[in-house]
Amino acid sequence: QVVGNCRKLGAPKVFYIAADMASPEAPESLVQFALDKLGEGLGLKPGVQDLGLGLRDRTGIGLWCHLQVNFLSYVQLTSRALPSLTDSKGSLVVVSSLLGRVPTSFSTPYSAAKFALDSFFGSLRRELDVQDVNVAITMCVLGLRDRASAAEAVRGVTRVKAAPGPKAALAVIRGGATRAAGVFYPWRFHLLCLLRRWLPRPRAWFIRQDLNVTAAAA
Repeated sequence: QVVGNCRKLGAPKVFYIAADMASPEAPESLVQFALDKLGEGLGLKPGVQDLGLGLRDRTGIGLWCHLQVNFLSYVQLTSRALPSLTDSKGSLVVVSSLLGRVPTSFSTPYSAAKFALDSFFGSLRRELDVQDVNVAITMCVLGLRDRASAAEAVRGVTRVKAAPGPKAALAVIRGGATRAAGVFYPWRFHLLCLLRRWLPRPRAWFIRQDLNVTAAAA
């Protein structure tokens, strides 16, 4: 469906590969495919909802899956692709979540993985900078999008209105194309992240307004 839509919009070439990021072996084949077809850029957006796990699954298997899909797979993809991206002066576009910047209730494993993701790429950006390696890293902080799997994962838990998926995707593409350091969609998330340390109590109040505590704790 995505390939068909891209062609309708005029894309001359569309490449597609299916990979299960819960498998530690998948990143190798995925990166090789991407480098063969694209060469200069790599967009990282694995997702855990496809595994049928909720954001609150704290079992051993659930926690491992969250870490593998939402953190370790990114590290594996980046480690494999970085030498080629260094040679081509390419870019990394990392699609993360607001929950990787602002912790909220009832999402501990998912939020932990996303915070690790933000720290990893923040540190990597500094390493590349001091070594004068011209590889751009664009961190994309996104909120809830209007995808069926995402909506099901938070049904009855949050009052937040999902943002249009195509607009979020366009913001990510623009950020990657301009080699921006960060992308926030919706834009108000940037303000919420700035308030994280300055005004912790108002931030907590805003989060609580969007949360159905009774349903989330059930």
